[in-house]
Amino acid sequence: MVDVLGLVEARLRMSFGEPDARAAITFLGTERIEVLRFRDVRDLHDGEDGKDGALVRYVTLGMSRAPMNDPAGSSAGAAPSTFAAPLSVSVADPVRGPRAELVLTLRAGSGADIDQVLRPLAVLAASPQVEGVVVAPGNSLDVGEPLWPGAAFSAVLVAEPGGLVEDLVLDPPMDPVRFFPLLPMTANEAAWKRVRGAGPLQERWLRAGTDLRDPLRASVPLSD
Repeated sequence: MVDVLGLVEARLRMSFGEPDARAAITFLGTERIEVLRFRDVRDLHDGEDGKDGALVRYVTLGMSRAPMNDPAGSSAGAAPSTFAAPLSVSVADPVRGPRAELVLTLRAGSGADIDQVLRPLAVLAASPQVEGVVVAPGNSLDVGEPLWPGAAFSAVLVAEPGGLVEDLVLDPPMDPVRFFPLLPMTANEAAWKRVRGAGPLQERWLRAGTDLRDPLRASVPLSD
């Protein structure tokens, strides 16, 4: 049997180097989810606003253990879910179906306790097992509480994969593992995205020059 998680971790090490920390979280009735932390001291920011700091990448390991299958047959564009403690586990095809891990990139040095994001990330990674969620680009995922103490974000937007970590191709008939970047959204941004869609929100971020890795950032202006 293919060691999917071993291959995933090898791909992460090839992309980001050695993790400097890792934590394992297990929810009732689910397989263990790990979150690995990688520090990228090469990518520093020193702009006119005076901010600087290494990027910290938090990556789940365990979500791709099994493919994502939605027993209800909902589409990737379905309404966002709020994930709490697992109540049940869906039955899924053990071989076929999309596989994924989640990647959250934040800037260190702000004073925010961003390491507390480990449990919320694990909750999101467990959602395919718990609720049959098929995570895909454009999805909104909401944990129902701040991603870390004092954070203005409880939700994230799932972005297109491939930019940070290349897809990991597995032997057929298994689908490749895709590594989805997560973009934190304020409550106002999440509500606006539900009405207007992911594309228009990303366009506003781009026009405003929003640093989506800043754990202390404010909401982007949303009025026309």
